[in-house]
Amino acid sequence: MPATRHPEPRMPTTTMRAFAVPPPPGHAWLTLLVLALLPLLILLPLGAVPAVLGSPAVMLGLALPLLLVGLLGLTMRRREVRVGEGRIEVRASFYRKRLAVGELDLGGARIVDLREHTELRPVLKTNGFSLPGFHAGHFRIRRGLEKAFCLISGTGRVLWIPVRDGSHLLLGVERPQELLARLREEA
Repeated sequence: MPATRHPEPRMPTTTMRAFAVPPPPGHAWLTLLVLALLPLLILLPLGAVPAVLGSPAVMLGLALPLLLVGLLGLTMRRREVRVGEGRIEVRASFYRKRLAVGELDLGGARIVDLREHTELRPVLKTNGFSLPGFHAGHFRIRRGLEKAFCLISGTGRVLWIPVRDGSHLLLGVERPQELLARLREEA
């Protein structure tokens, strides 16, 4: 009996498309730097820096904020929006949101400027990471303190997408029109 040849298993192809998210503005990075240097900035005017720098416990106390701020800086680099296979995935710093495209109200989605549409600005952080010009995670927006998942770098144009459960997505991608078009293709 001749040996039957089985087709080689194919690796599943992913049709996820990534959309670029701009880097946080310079003043967000400057805020992180000031936070890292804050302990020294407090001790310097007191004239206590030379005396304290000799103590290992104090040195550790000064190093921990630097390490924490360094970690926060690294997480600010984790910014990604991907669409495909009937879903949207958003990675924002420590946070991730996955939704089926069918859960989105794409008919109500708009590209808005948060400087004009202040009712959509995140105002209350519920489980997020925020610096001036950078918002990642779960927030409440000014409009009725409704829930929103945000990935915003800067204060410019964002794609606002209402979700059928009453929450919102606010995504600051470089090409919001292309993202909206891709979401509509997936729907």
